[in-house]
Amino acid sequence: MSEMDQAVAARPMAGVRVLDLATFIAAPFAATILAEFGAEVIKVEQPGGGDPLRQFGTATELPDSSLAWLSEARNKHSITLNLKAPEGAELFKRLVREADVVCENFRPGTLAKWGLGYDVLRAINPKLIMLQVSGYGQDGPYRDRPGFARIAHAVGGLTYLAGMPGEAPVTPGSTSLADYISGLFGAIGVLMALRSVENTGQGQVIDVALFESIFRVLDELAPAYAMNGTVREREGLGTRNVCPHGHFATRDGGWVAIACTSDKIWQRMAVNVLNRPDLAQSHPSTADRVGDRALIDGVVTAFTTAKPTAEVVAICAQGDVPCAAINSIADIFADPQFDARGTLHRIQHALLGEVVVPDVLPRLSASPGGIDSLGPRLGDWNDKIYGQRLGLSMAQRTELQKNGII
Repeated sequence: MSEMDQAVAARPMAGVRVLDLATFIAAPFAATILAEFGAEVIKVEQPGGGDPLRQFGTATELPDSSLAWLSEARNKHSITLNLKAPEGAELFKRLVREADVVCENFRPGTLAKWGLGYDVLRAINPKLIMLQVSGYGQDGPYRDRPGFARIAHAVGGLTYLAGMPGEAPVTPGSTSLADYISGLFGAIGVLMALRSVENTGQGQVIDVALFESIFRVLDELAPAYAMNGTVREREGLGTRNVCPHGHFATRDGGWVAIACTSDKIWQRMAVNVLNRPDLAQSHPSTADRVGDRALIDGVVTAFTTAKPTAEVVAICAQGDVPCAAINSIADIFADPQFDARGTLHRIQHALLGEVVVPDVLPRLSASPGGIDSLGPRLGDWNDKIYGQRLGLSMAQRTELQKNGII
């Protein structure tokens, strides 16, 4: 066994087999997390083109491997299979016999239409876990509508909050945020379902909706509206119920984030950073500061705009006040914290040379995950799976390929 094989065998998800039928990011991201921690993940792709993520984002010299694909499909292997064709569906059923998890993100009912619904697959493998990710979930009046992350941000309530007061709502950071959050919930669901299989011997379906993943992380939005009718509006650079707590410009054209989330932090900021002990006495409580926001934010702005970004951050750090530069990706590549923790993972690709991707999370002390390979070429495991594992001859595989089944 090679060193890499030994490392993979020691990871906590070693021995788990995953069939990843999904496209783009959400459900595939759940599968990627499992793959980073040792699961065997087989990406099942449509013959001819494969997952559209292969063409999404920045292109590379490889026609089927964008940078997004290389990063997000890491540690997986690819087979091609036309699930819509009866011959393809039968081959998939054979793969399901030895699988633990299926990940899919077709519109609800699509797999059932192809004769591959969970009831059919569970009859083949009672322990099978199926992760289903969709825009709106497997039921409800919107179940058949198409959904993407940007749509989930809108429906789930996040987009309404993003932007300057009184101005148009904007995209909150990455347009794929809902996909990644849904992938995390999906991975958690798979882990819990695997635990349940150990206890009961029975698999189950995990239903993740993009809009619900976004809605789940909006802190007190729901109880505040239910109790008081409060509709939180766009708050721009600051935060409505805390002060000073927001983004502030600096002398060299940068920005910093400052978070005075408690009265104790404000005391330190007023005395140690702003050199204004009078404000610590006159505005000791959050209510005092929120009620006089223009004065407080004005004093903080005068401090930050008089100094370059690095000096503002250093003074706040010395005063034990939470503050950080608002980093661009160029800033991140120069940030010593990212470097010290290896957050930017550098891996060699046989054809492209060094590729930099985000490192594996979470960090486990005894059985960490790892990145063994970047996103695979289309069908790189066709021979291994169809030939070695399913026992199809070369002539059979050639015929299936000619007929567009694989």
